[in-house]
Amino acid sequence: MFENAELMTAIITPFNEEATEINYEALEKLTNHLLEHGSQGFVIGGTTGETPTLTEDEKLTLYKKFAEIIDGRVPIIAGVGSNNTQGTIDFVKKVGQIKGIDMALVVVPYYNKPNQRGMKAHFEAVAAESPIPVMIYNIPGRTGVLMDKETVVGLSKNSNIKGIKQCNSLDDLEYIVEHTDDKFLVYSGEDGQALYARSIGANGVISVASHIYGDEMSLMYKKLADGDVLGAGALQRELTPKMSALFMYPSPSPVKAVLNSKGYEVGGCRLPILSLNESEQKILFDKLGF
Repeated sequence: MFENAELMTAIITPFNEEATEINYEALEKLTNHLLEHGSQGFVIGGTTGETPTLTEDEKLTLYKKFAEIIDGRVPIIAGVGSNNTQGTIDFVKKVGQIKGIDMALVVVPYYNKPNQRGMKAHFEAVAAESPIPVMIYNIPGRTGVLMDKETVVGLSKNSNIKGIKQCNSLDDLEYIVEHTDDKFLVYSGEDGQALYARSIGANGVISVASHIYGDEMSLMYKKLADGDVLGAGALQRELTPKMSALFMYPSPSPVKAVLNSKGYEVGGCRLPILSLNESEQKILFDKLGF
């Protein structure tokens, strides 16, 4: 299922202009565009999808309709995690009943700041009751705590924990790749690590930049596979400043601004994230060379 999923997109959630409703027509248009331009799988309902601002009913409807749009063409990972273990269990049981959802993305609990023992217990409890495989989402910049690489390796031995989206140092990424089974999925969640992650044996990247630069990132991976390491490196170096610019304001406001400018009508962001104003858009577009 994930064998050919090197470049996965953490897809935004399109809204109407007031961000009061999900725009499913825009979602279908954008999804098909991304599939035509390098995306080989998706995370729906992640950070980029503004999941903290979606109600449970909105998420369930979004996941169901997204699975219908994809219709089995590529794998789908759906965000289900929270800082409430029982709440995560209750929600993943519902998400796991949606046909076409292949895996559950479970974030390391935020705000509570559990220790490593608490993190391990949280993921074991969720995995024990989840009807679909679990992927760890380790993103200390947002959760306030880091799951240690040794904890990740320990959890990788759980039969229902099948992968990780890792947003931390290259050293930790290397360690996880080296010390987990080859069937355990390892993705970097950092666009700037896309080439390096693949070159050291990770499955690939779960990307935001692929909304805009899917063709270039896909070509980069092709060059790497073909042995053109210098060509692949040149593409990564060219892309890295642009990838960074897409995070110069709170995400996903930059990528939504770019998509709107290209006619995809993905709408605004929900508070507490603000859409870019004209001045911010100009600064962003200048950095991207638009």
